[in-house]
Amino acid sequence: MAKPKLEKRKAQTIAYIEHSGPYNKVPWDKYIESLYGFAKAKKVMPGFYPLAIYFDNPQETPENKLRSHIAIPIHGNPKPDKDIKIGKLPAMTVASVSHKGPGEEFKNTYQQLNDFIKEKNLKCAGPPMEIYTKKPEVVGGKTILFAKVMIPTKKG
Repeated sequence: MAKPKLEKRKAQTIAYIEHSGPYNKVPWDKYIESLYGFAKAKKVMPGFYPLAIYFDNPQETPENKLRSHIAIPIHGNPKPDKDIKIGKLPAMTVASVSHKGPGEEFKNTYQQLNDFIKEKNLKCAGPPMEIYTKKPEVVGGKTILFAKVMIPTKKG
């Protein structure tokens, strides 16, 4: 597994759909199709990599109350539409690490990232994000996810 690192992220505009409920039950195909359809209809250039922002800790929040935004970066300034909202992610420093494995292994990836943040004497400065760098693949009956997991940080 890759080692965590700090990186600077530029500000970006995103189109997103708000989701409530279990993180492992997000209707990804439906949301991503809607987001890319929105970008096409609004004639704005979408980014290549969809992302998710996770606002609640699943160890502390009941599944039905978990909140997330499923998003795509966009280049342009469209107006929101029905269920699709427009937001801005600020420039930020994030602790990041690549994840390649089944969804149930995300807890290990997050543990590794949280240990790195503590080791570097940093504090979390926002909700974790996952940028999906490749379509999931099914290997031996398991769905393998490819993501860059990021947690915004600030000096402790």
